[in-house]
Amino acid sequence: MANITVNPTRMELTRLKGKLRTAQRGHKLLKDKRDELMKQFLDTVREVRALRAEVEEELMTVHKSFTVASALMSSEALEQALLYPKQSVELTMTCQNIMSVNVPVYHFQTKTKSDADIYPYGFAATSGELDTAVDALGKVFQKMLKLAEIEKSAQLMAEEIEKTRRRVNALEYVMIPNTQEAIRYISMKLDENDRSTTTRLMKVKDMLLAQAIEEQRQRDEKLLEAYSAKDSAPQQV
Repeated sequence: MANITVNPTRMELTRLKGKLRTAQRGHKLLKDKRDELMKQFLDTVREVRALRAEVEEELMTVHKSFTVASALMSSEALEQALLYPKQSVELTMTCQNIMSVNVPVYHFQTKTKSDADIYPYGFAATSGELDTAVDALGKVFQKMLKLAEIEKSAQLMAEEIEKTRRRVNALEYVMIPNTQEAIRYISMKLDENDRSTTTRLMKVKDMLLAQAIEEQRQRDEKLLEAYSAKDSAPQQV
């Protein structure tokens, strides 16, 4: 029980026992939370890995298409074609609670539903490879947004797992053992006090009994002396 000072009283013992029960319940709940967070985290990591592979592959396709388009068109024409975007995008964010962790959820909404609105240029003066690149980029953008969402979720869950792990370790290796040691210390002290009190009571009882025996012996002696004096006195005729 290093660095712990407690008063060896029954009130303190009762308080520490209540504290120990609370700590043990909290330890179990935190362990369950940590285990569930680990499961959710591993599922999220697998999802991140699969989606990242898809996004990287589609971005390579977009890059190839833009490379071909830039080879077929002049840089001025390419810049002019993409200078003024036609489609506007609205991005909103809400939060989802996963085991007390608020993870972001992104909502992607375009201004119009028409697929043709993603092309901010006329088709006559541009290359078909540019159309392919813009179309592929529009499709991969939503996956990139989803990837950002689940990567942020994984990061937040990892931070919460680390915090929960520290709390579990603090309860398991510091607080609970120290409280148990304090309870043992107080119990030993109280038992020792009870034994000392019992010993003192037994000694007092023995002393009282010896005193009572002595007093009874003295009374018996006095009574015996009185009878002896009465028997030895001369009788008058």
